[in-house]
Amino acid sequence: MDTATKIKELRESINMTRKEFSEHTGIPVRTLEDWEAARRNPPEYIPRLIAYQLKYEELVKERGE
Repeated sequence: MDTATKIKELRESINMTRKEFSEHTGIPVRTLEDWEAARRNPPEYIPRLIAYQLKYEELVKERGE
């Protein structure tokens, strides 16, 4: 799977718009747009880092309930 698809799938997995995802992760909207459209490629660790962040947040949320 290419990084553009992976980043888009991560964003969609938590039902966020690009703007919401941008605010949540601190990644500029234009950068997300470029990555998802495959106009630019992020470093290969970025999708993994985002996935770890989302998984961590999910685990913290589960423990707090």
